[in-house]
Amino acid sequence: MLMARTSDLVQRLQVARQDLALTQEIAKLDKFDLLILDDLSYVRKDQAETSALFELISARYERRSIMITANQPFSGWDAIFPDRAMTIAAIDRLVHHATIFEMNVESYRRRAAYAAATSLSDIEDDRDKQQPEKETATAKDNSRPATLSSDIET
Repeated sequence: MLMARTSDLVQRLQVARQDLALTQEIAKLDKFDLLILDDLSYVRKDQAETSALFELISARYERRSIMITANQPFSGWDAIFPDRAMTIAAIDRLVHHATIFEMNVESYRRRAAYAAATSLSDIEDDRDKQQPEKETATAKDNSRPATLSSDIET
């Protein structure tokens, strides 16, 4: 099993393509029964880079497993693959024989950030409650707010 950020793997494939070694690089990846591509939807690359990704998907189709994480549904994948035909072909290969887990849940990072902010707020509230009250100035004439220093009792 190999897990990699999709953007890193695409860069690796693109370098191999430029060195005329894409087939060999894909063959190296073929030794892994499972290839996990993390954050696929962040790969907004040019035609050459997404073409390398498509070639990897095609090479593994019906032979090796691919697991993909993405924060977009398939309908948003046109932003990943600049060519609509390539988008359709990639999705077609990925969903054939696939088990798809669609998880419409709140981001765990956002939830953790909220929890951290809430606990920090609770700590500040507790600190404020533990501090003795400060003496406050009051106005001589309680019918109007204190505005001038001469109105405030010391």
